[in-house]
Amino acid sequence: MSKDLNTDAVIDRLFETVASRKGGDAAESYTAKLFARGTDKIAQKLGEEAVETVIAAVTKDRDGMIGESADLIYHLLVLWADAGIRPEDVLAELERREGTSGIAEKASRKE
Repeated sequence: MSKDLNTDAVIDRLFETVASRKGGDAAESYTAKLFARGTDKIAQKLGEEAVETVIAAVTKDRDGMIGESADLIYHLLVLWADAGIRPEDVLAELERREGTSGIAEKASRKE
């Protein structure tokens, strides 16, 4: 792996590729097929990948966890694109929370 890997750039490029598949040919693109099947299916796939990531973690399967994490992030990007959310929207929220304790941040949320 390159030590100059820019995580934001990788996520942005992948997101743009994912978003460009919306409305595409479902016979030619798995991503286009997910979009065509709708939000419920995209969310289901995200949940499946989350479970697979957790299983890899608890079984101490490092390589499995890396692969499943990649699948999880990919499906999260598909869900974001489906909902009109961009990576920078989520990064702005993470930045807003940075430096705030988890307990204080959770207490500040509206019930």
